[in-house]
Amino acid sequence: MSNPVVAGHSSSRHLAYLGLVLTPLFWAGNAVVARAAVEQMPPMAMSFWRWCLALAILLPFGAPAVWRQRHLVRQHWGSLLILSAFSVGAFNSLLYVAAQTTTATNIALINATIPIMVALLAWLILGDRTRPLQALGIGLAVLGIVLVVIQGQWQRLMALQLQTGDLVMVLAVFSWGLFSVLLRRQRVPMGALAFLTVQIAIGILVILPFYLVDLVWYSGGFELNQGNLTSLAYFAIFPGLLAYSFWNHAIHEVGPARAAVFMYLTPVFASVLAMVFLDEQLAPHHLAGGGLILLGLLLATRVGRQQR
Repeated sequence: MSNPVVAGHSSSRHLAYLGLVLTPLFWAGNAVVARAAVEQMPPMAMSFWRWCLALAILLPFGAPAVWRQRHLVRQHWGSLLILSAFSVGAFNSLLYVAAQTTTATNIALINATIPIMVALLAWLILGDRTRPLQALGIGLAVLGIVLVVIQGQWQRLMALQLQTGDLVMVLAVFSWGLFSVLLRRQRVPMGALAFLTVQIAIGILVILPFYLVDLVWYSGGFELNQGNLTSLAYFAIFPGLLAYSFWNHAIHEVGPARAAVFMYLTPVFASVLAMVFLDEQLAPHHLAGGGLILLGLLLATRVGRQQR
């Protein structure tokens, strides 16, 4: 006779692994949909309304949790502001700006180097030691980023003929890396649901002035048609609320080291989706750069997994 506790735990782990496959798929879709939708919606509008919709969906569940922990919000409002600004406020806004001038494949490849950025910033800010194998991995991944950004043409590096979107995406990765390191340094002792609700709400306030400036002086509004509404709904639900929920559950079930490995699927999914929906073609520099990034990531995280 099977033990229901063991069976339930096994089922939960299976669901965690399923979520870990779906999460990079949703993140890859974020890059692809953004690349397609940026012709119809300005980047700041996409970022602002995406998070407004996500908050509207989350609020009935998250508001009671925030109210119960309101004393923690008051105590840690400074940390919450900084963390929200670099994550909800900056990361996706920069990603959508990057989508104007670079491909979904490049966005996903550069986005896959987030663990490398976290390792670098953890060393600089927290003083975490970087072992030789990790340093080699970081170096290879950085080389892979450069290869993708310069499109395999080294003369671009000498002439500084770089795609603006690629550089903006590197800045987005830096923003998320900084958020991840500061999250460890300025830990806020709130429940996951309450923290996410406050994080999104503050992030919206951070985005708002930039969105208003862009709306009034630069891009203007956008047509509220079915295609744009579908894009916003995808941004809010799949790479937003569902990906966060799947990721949090997986961290609890299998641990951060195993969960992090699944991030490497993002550029694979993005390349396939971009080929199918955007007619983007894989070039040799994508394959070479992606291979270096993958090898670098595996080397950089191997020591951490061994230590666990």
